Amino acid sequence: MKKIIFALLFAITLFIPLDACAAVDWFWLDSNDKYSKYFDPDSVTIKKKVVTNDGREIAIEIESWTKTTYSYDGAAETIKNYGIANILPDPKSLSYSLALLRVNPQNRTLQYVREDFYNDKDQVVWSKEEGRVKEINTRSFDEEFYCAIVDEVFQMGERDRKRAPTEERWIDLWTYTNDDGSTTTLSADTTTMRIKGSNLILWEWQVTKDSRGQTSEIRFMKKAVNLTQGTEVIKDGQIWTPTNSWQELKDEYDGAYRMIKSDEPDYKGLVRLRAYVKNNSRWVTRYSLD
Repeated sequence: MKKIIFALLFAITLFIPLDACAAVDWFWLDSNDKYSKYFDPDSVTIKKKVVTNDGREIAIEIESWTKTTYSYDGAAETIKNYGIANILPDPKSLSYSLALLRVNPQNRTLQYVREDFYNDKDQVVWSKEEGRVKEINTRSFDEEFYCAIVDEVFQMGERDRKRAPTEERWIDLWTYTNDDGSTTTLSADTTTMRIKGSNLILWEWQVTKDSRGQTSEIRFMKKAVNLTQGTEVIKDGQIWTPTNSWQELKDEYDGAYRMIKSDEPDYKGLVRLRAYVKNNSRWVTRYSLD
């Protein structure tokens, strides 16, 4: 009987909100008109790690508690995004949330293991478990959380690079003027770069402006680039136009690698990426298991 009671008590403690367990010294990460983001450095825990062939121990799963506070507009946006207006019809009833996040640095992914949403009386008004796994990029709400958690373990400067000036975080790969006078520019986010097998994985931002300088199209693309073979494939992405706003970007090659030809703008980008990887090998292999 004692064993059963102990097991029940242990199970219950797993679901006690973090602030109910102990006072937490939250570390501020970022704020805007809608949200303020914090994390608890003391809660960062390596849940899984592997030993590489050369004897290095590398974390592959990290967890940490985070906190988000909401303004009225931030609460309204959150309620809309979660589709819980029937549960929380008044944004004033949402003050802050605590979340247990699980991070995989090799794939640059994050998952909400548990979320508890509170009113201003510190009462839980809604909870959610096991959110989807998503990859972190510059358009992710959770980028600050991801960078802070990974930095706490690896100390590789993820937050510094994320917050670096645009010209330091992003590198221009090429600019091309089309026959109609429009100009297309492709830039690469160095924060997302990582070597995986024979590929460089990264996110790119492609902007086309018409002859008057008005933005006519934006493509935000995750690519795998085989630097040795000179091939690439679009793994994910979105496309924006003034008419349709953001839509899913469909790969015209149906997920197949395409050869980057020497007479096209992307070849200049290939050369630039090869040079970047050569000069920044420690960065692009920072969490590699190879």
